[in-house]
Amino acid sequence: MAAPATAQEPFSLRLLAAWRRFIRWVTSAKVVLALIMLAMMIYLIIVPLYHMVATTVTIQEGDLRHIRGAVEGELTTYHWVRMLASPISKVLMYPPLQHSLVTAAGATLLAMIIGSIMAWLVIRTDMPGRNIINTLATLPYIMPSWTISMAWLVMFKNRTVGGSAGVYEFLVGQSPPDWLSYGALPIIVSSALHYYTFFFLFVAAALMSIDSNLEEAGELMGASRWRILRKITFPLVLPALLSGFIMTFSKVMGTFGGPNVLGVPVRYYTISTMIRSNISIGEQADGFVLAVVLMLMAMITIYINQKVIGTRKSYETIGGRGFVAHQTKLRNWKWVVTAVVVTFQVLVIVLPLGLLAYDTFMLRPGDYSLSNLTLHYWIGQSNPNIADGKLGILRDPLIWRGAWNSIRLSVLTAFFTALLGVILGYAIVKGRGTRLSKLIEQMAFIPYVMPGIAFGAVYIAMFAKPIGPLPALYGTFALLVLVSVAKHIPYSQRSGVAAMLQVGRELEEAGEIVGASFWQRFKRIIFPLTSSGFVSGFLLTFITTMRELSLIILLVTPATQVLASMTMRYIENGDDQMANAVVLTLVAIVVIGNTIISRFRGGALKKGLGM
Repeated sequence: MAAPATAQEPFSLRLLAAWRRFIRWVTSAKVVLALIMLAMMIYLIIVPLYHMVATTVTIQEGDLRHIRGAVEGELTTYHWVRMLASPISKVLMYPPLQHSLVTAAGATLLAMIIGSIMAWLVIRTDMPGRNIINTLATLPYIMPSWTISMAWLVMFKNRTVGGSAGVYEFLVGQSPPDWLSYGALPIIVSSALHYYTFFFLFVAAALMSIDSNLEEAGELMGASRWRILRKITFPLVLPALLSGFIMTFSKVMGTFGGPNVLGVPVRYYTISTMIRSNISIGEQADGFVLAVVLMLMAMITIYINQKVIGTRKSYETIGGRGFVAHQTKLRNWKWVVTAVVVTFQVLVIVLPLGLLAYDTFMLRPGDYSLSNLTLHYWIGQSNPNIADGKLGILRDPLIWRGAWNSIRLSVLTAFFTALLGVILGYAIVKGRGTRLSKLIEQMAFIPYVMPGIAFGAVYIAMFAKPIGPLPALYGTFALLVLVSVAKHIPYSQRSGVAAMLQVGRELEEAGEIVGASFWQRFKRIIFPLTSSGFVSGFLLTFITTMRELSLIILLVTPATQVLASMTMRYIENGDDQMANAVVLTLVAIVVIGNTIISRFRGGALKKGLGM
């Protein structure tokens, strides 16, 4: 019997054939794009993260006055010992960590209660007006996360930290207690009212997929409603609750705006506000230690979520024998429940914006009488007796520049992010199942688990000094665009993969057969067919970037201020009316963007929130 032909071939020929196969593989469009995306993500994600961690374990210039005989750049455990085991850690680390955990856990629990109850009422009852409630539930998330915090301050501010009183004291004549004005409770409530949208969307989607026959079978077996809820309904919606938990807990842990407005005035620091405090006074390494701790907390949260879900073998709720979704009859309570839910949603949206708007018309802070009305903070000329001589925001060129920076940053970020999403989607889908594709998909997820302020701190670590031919980017507008694009890679990757999965392989193969180059196929076939995903990703990222604060608060300079950072600057300077006017302007721009989303891509926001 003759030996196989391959066995008779010389080793050199077999090696040459293998080399040619490798060259064909590595020069294919999907692999070239995948390698480019991999190199880009290493540069934008892994390298900055390495720089940040390296800073925490090396001697910095400022450390030389504290450590005798130290040499700048040497390895050290000084910063970790200082932040974790020295007396100063009882001020800089553990109280902020405790405050972050308390506010994140409290806000998550309250958001879960609100969002889950609303989802059950909308999906599993015959309550009318469900479309309106469904729409209103997403609106709080459109507003910047600190909007409700600012409105809370207008309502319940007291004189503990000086300045004027709020509406409550003006109406009641009695100052509210400190625990109601500042600290944990206000941060928890304002955060929950902003982030309950996550639980509403996730739980609503889960309830829509639960067959009512499962619950009715429990009733036939004599189980009580509480036992059915505990043994059947709750386990089936547990993955949705855990998804909402991760989204809300990680967001609140890393948020800066609310804790800065309601916590810092009374020294109720969280990890995010303490990071900003350390870096602003030049203690970068200490701030980076806090940032690493914050990232570890996010990773631990996700790990626990995966372990909990992993203990369940299956969450199948739809079988092959048909799907039934029975609704609970509210009977005479139907319209009462509807009125309560709609009133709650309107109050969460309209009341905060109304309080902020009314405060901008108050000439003297704390006097909410009609005789105190003014338009100065909107269109007023410079007056040394009002707001330290500042112009009304519509006359102030600094505000216009901040608005332009916000729009420019959002447009550039949205464009590059959406484009990267299409390319990432192509590289991942066309190479699905390969190690390279899996590596890119996993690496693209890393920014998602990194809280915004920690991610911004990473970019300070990397771009504070020149890197090869690149100059130091700190203080430039380009750095804001770069960090915003990198942070939104998980969102763009998700939308790109979803769009690319809808494009049949045979369409591109037909173009390849007729001799079209990859660029021609991409321009004439791939991109047009995935343009809806590009537009959705563009508009969603535009809205998200417009109201982003935690990510860029450490990176903005006077020349690169955006509306979000200008709001915080006014608050910290005690110019509450100016701050409220700026945030209302920001909300107006975001609402216009959301209107565009609704017109061009229905449901884009919900898809983005459901990530």
